[in-house]
Amino acid sequence: MPLPAEAVTALGNILGNRISLSRSDLDLHGRSEAWFPPTPPEAVVYPETTEEVAAIVRVCAAHGCPLTAWGAGSSLEGHALAVRGGISVDFTRMNRVLKVNPEDMDAVIQPGVTREALNVELRATGLFFPVDPGANATLGGMASTRASGTTAVRYGTMRENVLGLQVVLADGRVIRTGTRARKSAAGYDLTGLFVGAEGTLGLMTELTVKLYGQPEAISAAVCAFDAIGPAVETVIQTIQSGIPMARIEFVDAATAAAVNAYAGASFPEKPHLMVEFHGSTAGVAEQAQSFGEIVADNGGSGFAWSSRPEERNALWTMRHNAYYACLASRPGATALVTDICVPISRLAETVEETRADIAASHVPGPILGHVGDGNFHAILLVDPRSPVELAEARRLAHRMVERALRLGGTISGEHGIGMGKLGHMAAAHGEAWDVMGEIKRALDPAGLMNPGKMLRQG
Repeated sequence: MPLPAEAVTALGNILGNRISLSRSDLDLHGRSEAWFPPTPPEAVVYPETTEEVAAIVRVCAAHGCPLTAWGAGSSLEGHALAVRGGISVDFTRMNRVLKVNPEDMDAVIQPGVTREALNVELRATGLFFPVDPGANATLGGMASTRASGTTAVRYGTMRENVLGLQVVLADGRVIRTGTRARKSAAGYDLTGLFVGAEGTLGLMTELTVKLYGQPEAISAAVCAFDAIGPAVETVIQTIQSGIPMARIEFVDAATAAAVNAYAGASFPEKPHLMVEFHGSTAGVAEQAQSFGEIVADNGGSGFAWSSRPEERNALWTMRHNAYYACLASRPGATALVTDICVPISRLAETVEETRADIAASHVPGPILGHVGDGNFHAILLVDPRSPVELAEARRLAHRMVERALRLGGTISGEHGIGMGKLGHMAAAHGEAWDVMGEIKRALDPAGLMNPGKMLRQG
């Protein structure tokens, strides 16, 4: 139903001019990074405090208005789209680092803080926050989708790096989960429940996150392979040998070609591994040497590594821009971006089978990913005007999901479910999916928190 005028008035009394009904704002909050059609909300609100968020939620509960959280809008499965209408709660003004505790290596932040902004704030402390999904996402959004990225192989995902939360529940109650202690055996793990819940159980208004010491030395390397198989086998052998990689990324030949065209790079148009080592100066040198030997044993070429910051930064900037490079390789295309994660021992066959599927299709799909933990992505490029191409991309994505489940993996390693993977949840979880629905109904009986996402739809 349309947003009641009484609700708009009540929200205006709370927020003043920080409620917007303008078409430009609504359109901005109705777009996503991927293939989903525009779905604008009916209003956008810009809270600045937890108290304001709680007041917003109470108004929406009274009027039956759905609420969808918005961070940077960089998610890939339609998480932040207001598919049932209602209000988009934009957290970009809740962007303060509230406290840094250097001795305990943690920080308390608001959800609108981006990962890059947090690390700028930490520069003088000798600490950093490592989780790096590529996009300059907000920490609230990263926690909501249980994001990970290029450094997860060394530092873990958001699940391992969020110590505690402040959350506004669907009835306006404000709760705290977790503490700044590094472990607890006191009751249910509510922090773990909300991390990855995609805003379907409540709105995060504060996060306590782990920090890490800046390594003494960092070096990065890149190498090429004639085929996908040897590149992925190098990853498996590296992980199994215990070399402590900070990053180990894979791009296929199509991605290398796209990056060359987009960024003026000169990668051979072959599969590549991009890696990074953290540690002492001697340790990093030893790790690079050991990795180079594995590369050589698997027929890799062009192995070159550098500890110069400008060269390392250039390498990872190109990797982070790979998605946009792939989009640019087919002008006018949109992307169905899907990810799966499998046990590391099944990674080679999973990537090879996926590559063969895509090669046999009329839809191009570069492959890249954080293969150090068995996670990779296909960027399926489709003409947004072609239902046939979108159907084919969805078929390919479905085949990837089936393959992951058959090999003991998961339907998403880091992108999450949102709307895009709803159809796979029953196969992935069985009756456990119904249990998730019971938790949802207990905390949000009216179904107002990010409806249409993750859970079985009634």
